[in-house]
Amino acid sequence: MKAIGAYDDVEKAKESRKVRTGVGKIRNRRHTMRKGPLVIYKEDNGITQAFRNLPGVTLLNVSRLNLLHLAPGGHLGRFCIWTETAFKALGEIYPSDSLPRDMMKNGDLTRIINSDEIQRVVRPAKAQRRPAIKKNPLKNINVMVRLNPYAKIAKRAATLALLKRAKARAVAS
Repeated sequence: MKAIGAYDDVEKAKESRKVRTGVGKIRNRRHTMRKGPLVIYKEDNGITQAFRNLPGVTLLNVSRLNLLHLAPGGHLGRFCIWTETAFKALGEIYPSDSLPRDMMKNGDLTRIINSDEIQRVVRPAKAQRRPAIKKNPLKNINVMVRLNPYAKIAKRAATLALLKRAKARAVAS
């Protein structure tokens, strides 16, 4: 790894070992660690024993190539180290006529969606109406009046009675 300049990535993965947050610690998943380089080989001539002590380094046979190993967590761009035999075997596994083809010629999806040709045939977006906030009729008299028109008269009568009692109390004292 040091000879090809990949040991920095091994060190980066090794230093990333942290204690997991949450209950996973109790369930025998105490530590988390970043993925390191992926070494892809064809024949195991002691390569698994040579790399098994390096933390973060993953070894994979070329016949078992997997998107989960090439792009862990859906993040593209994992550092892959290919052995020469593995690279040659790739041509046998995927002959030139059966290579996976692109579904789209232009991969810039936002540019395609926002193009004039597409926008011309797409119906316009509807204006979204926010739902009305429910108001408490016991605290808001206008909402209470809308529910019960007599509430305005009853509240006014209660206020006048309160004022009348207060006036009578003031005269008495």
